[in-house]
Amino acid sequence: MTTALPALPTLPSGLPLAPTAVSGLAARHARDAEEAARLHPEVVAALPAAGFARHFVPRRWGGRAGGFTELVHAVAAVGEACASTAWCCALLAGHGRLAAHLPEAAQAELWADGPDTPIAAAVVPPAGRLTRVPGGWRLTGRWSFASGVEHADWILLATLDESPGKTHGNTPDEILDTSLAERPAGQATAPDGRPATPPPAYRILLLPRADVRVHRTWDSVGLRGTGSHSVSVEEAFVPEHRSCLRDTLMTGVPEADAAPCHRVPYTLVAALLFCAPGLGAARGALDAWTASARERGGPGDAGVQQTYARCSGEIDAAALLLQAAAQRADRAALTPAAAFEPGTAARNQRDASLAAGMLTGAVEQLFRTAGSRALDRSNPLQRAWRDLHAVAAHGALQPGPAAASFIRVLDNN
Repeated sequence: MTTALPALPTLPSGLPLAPTAVSGLAARHARDAEEAARLHPEVVAALPAAGFARHFVPRRWGGRAGGFTELVHAVAAVGEACASTAWCCALLAGHGRLAAHLPEAAQAELWADGPDTPIAAAVVPPAGRLTRVPGGWRLTGRWSFASGVEHADWILLATLDESPGKTHGNTPDEILDTSLAERPAGQATAPDGRPATPPPAYRILLLPRADVRVHRTWDSVGLRGTGSHSVSVEEAFVPEHRSCLRDTLMTGVPEADAAPCHRVPYTLVAALLFCAPGLGAARGALDAWTASARERGGPGDAGVQQTYARCSGEIDAAALLLQAAAQRADRAALTPAAAFEPGTAARNQRDASLAAGMLTGAVEQLFRTAGSRALDRSNPLQRAWRDLHAVAAHGALQPGPAAASFIRVLDNN
């Protein structure tokens, strides 16, 4: 048995996450999701009862503004049944947290019908072309890897805003300020002494699903059921209030009355949330391997015992790394911004990347020792093996950037 992450107490603003509301259906329809490259309709219908979409939604809109430790625990529980469903659950929660950085008017529009509104996103890397028009922007372009977009009502897209005078440091609801070009004090200059052209701003925009065309491009070896298809937009109008700059995501909502979970920077929690489905997938793989070993009559075999001891230990160790990262995030959420330690985000990135590698290695060993029956498409072990490799391939979990970020923090201390 692997070590379970402890759940936080129920928050007074709502019911705790309920992974069992979706995990049984997710297990039953896991193969169907892979073949369709999207979650099964019955699984999608069960998602609101599980509570992931509302987990980080501000309480004034009926959400929970919940914690990270509880979310990691619940996502991993779903991942034991189906990693693709767990991935979509993690992103439903994560995208609700991102949307909480939008101006108040956008939030009111987004959650007008309740906090369980499903949101998709494609915010890394930025793409498309943005044109300033009265009252907002016109957006055209194509984005990749919009997980769960086919069952979303809204989508967050990122692009570069090259409007004259726009800078990175503006607040989410700040409109174009052409007077910036007339401010000499403290302004960067070009080598010839003239004011330098400010870099484009990394802008995130909220669009209704109806404004987006989905291209069914997702045909990966792992996480097939996530439906991480490409999307395109053609001259869609985005009102001023449905936008914020990425800077706000990177630093957290600055308002003093913001919920703790909205005050932490994106880099503190992104890798953690991407790795959580992998923890569940590894636990599911261990269960499948153990059942197979028993069928083969091998529990008394020394090799079987060694494999189980080693792999279960590695999965437990990865769980402890993710638990520590989640608890650091919850503590940081309660820490005043001025006291936040930059090294905390680097440590979380390091630990999530390390955990992803440990989980992948454990499942690799399980798969290699499971025999030819593990190759059957109906065997959940081979699906978990593929899903773990897909999780570990995510950019947020790459060991090189995580190590570089961690070493930079050490060098600056």
